[in-house]
Amino acid sequence: MENIGILFANHPHRPPDPSLIATCVAACYECGSLLVACSDACLAEPRVAELVCCIRTSLDCADVCLATARVVSRLTEPSPMLLEVQLTACAEACRVCSEECDSYAAMFEHCRICAKACRACEQTCRALLHGASLT
Repeated sequence: MENIGILFANHPHRPPDPSLIATCVAACYECGSLLVACSDACLAEPRVAELVCCIRTSLDCADVCLATARVVSRLTEPSPMLLEVQLTACAEACRVCSEECDSYAAMFEHCRICAKACRACEQTCRALLHGASLT
C-alpha cells in the first residue's frame, strides 16, 4: 500500500498530510480484507452456529471499512461532512467488531488477528478525524 501514499503526495489536490490519509486508507483496506477472510475461517469452524454474530459483525464491518477506504481515497472536492460521518461510522464499526472478535480471540487466532486489525483501523480513522483537515 506504499504506492497510495506516493499517489496522494503527487495528487493535484494534495492534502495537508498525505501520509495520514494513506495510513487510514491502508488500514481500512487491510482490516476489510482480514475481516472477510476471518469470516470465511469462522464458517469453517466445527461449531459455526456459535459464531453467527461474529461472522455477521465482521462482514458488516468489512463493508464499512472498504467503503471508507474508497471514500477517503477520493481527494478531489470532498464533502467534509460526508468524510466525517464515514470516518466516524468506520471507527465505531471497528470498535464494535474488535469487541466481538476479542470474545473469540483465545479460541481462534484468526479472530485475534481481526480484533487487532479493527483496533488499528479505528485508531487511524479517529486520527484522521482529529488530526487533519478533511478538505
